[in-house]
Amino acid sequence: MDPVRKHWGLKRSVEAVAVGVVLVGVLSVFLGLRPQKIHSSGCHFPAIYNFGDSNSDTGALSAVFYRLPSPYGNTFFGKPSGRFSDGRLMIDFIAQKLGLPFLSAYLDSVGANFRHGANFATGGSTILPLDGRMFEGRFSPISLDIQFRQFAQLKARVKEVISQDNSPYVSATIPRPEDFSKALYTVDIGQNDIHAGLRWKMVDQVLASISDMTAKLALTIEHNEIVVLQQLYRQGGRIFWIHNTGPLGCLPMVLAHTLPEPSDLDQSGCLKSYNEVAQEFNKQLKETVLDLRAKLSDAVLTYVDIYTAKYTLISEAEKYGFIDPVGQCCGSQGNSPHHCGLNATTANGTAVFGGSCSNPSKYISWDSVHYSDAANEWAAKRVIEGSFSDPPVSITEACRKRPSFDSSWK
Repeated sequence: MDPVRKHWGLKRSVEAVAVGVVLVGVLSVFLGLRPQKIHSSGCHFPAIYNFGDSNSDTGALSAVFYRLPSPYGNTFFGKPSGRFSDGRLMIDFIAQKLGLPFLSAYLDSVGANFRHGANFATGGSTILPLDGRMFEGRFSPISLDIQFRQFAQLKARVKEVISQDNSPYVSATIPRPEDFSKALYTVDIGQNDIHAGLRWKMVDQVLASISDMTAKLALTIEHNEIVVLQQLYRQGGRIFWIHNTGPLGCLPMVLAHTLPEPSDLDQSGCLKSYNEVAQEFNKQLKETVLDLRAKLSDAVLTYVDIYTAKYTLISEAEKYGFIDPVGQCCGSQGNSPHHCGLNATTANGTAVFGGSCSNPSKYISWDSVHYSDAANEWAAKRVIEGSFSDPPVSITEACRKRPSFDSSWK
């Protein structure tokens, strides 16, 4: 029996526990300004600052390490755009809904514009800092703590530049200092932490290291982030839109690599053990958000249940016009999937190319890990309108402080 399934019912994964500890620190970092003015006709967010992994990376990994090849981006942009999809990501639909341009990746030096925010998300990023094995496994070294330091540096540099240059070009391309406190801060990360834990460690080994690891993380945040904390408490954000992680057991990559038995799958064809770990992560993340709400009464935090949104789409794919809900569009060659956009050689020596399917809009998964433009649009519409949020509020009203929270949400 899969060791994850054997032990998970009695014990927790360290990734979920450690993630909760880190998120308490990094989310608390931002909170400390006076309440902002609320517009009667909905919230006006002048900017978005996003932190995450490949689910919301708009070009960072592609700019720093390697450019994503065609057919990535082809459906919407007509060319690779640095996004791990054939088109738009959920963060793009959020920006569109708020009347803002698509976010430039902070690490992209060509054509970037940060007037209305910046995207610090990087493909392969984790909440926990990388160890050597994770780096060799091609996870990104730009973990969440690095992303927050980049944000702090951006704020400091904006102040310096404005004091030296007030030209129209500068005004049109960098944030206004007063907008940092009015912006929406979005967080979508954690999938890679869970995947790495399940990839290399037995659950018993992970559990044995929980207390030492969480203590070390607490000390790391306390000592290494103190300068950032001071800066962000004085000038930081107030409004947060926090995504949980999706159903990892439904990803075609996971199903291809684990080769599960039929009894390991649920009614939608997803690997139950991986989804159980994701659900435990989400449970603890939600508890973290609820705790922060209680402690930080002048902040507004919205918890977004991406897991349920995506699992609903997968389990009812035919109803919404999709096919093969646990299959992939790009890189799918029969029973032998290949990397999207890359050349490969099969076991019998045949050269193949990981090309796109004929109609990406019919598939939920684009490349076995990331969602298609069509699937992202479906999920984004429901998330943005508040159908999967706690509290159940549209993103256009996410700046509003609700007078109380129903205990049933807990």
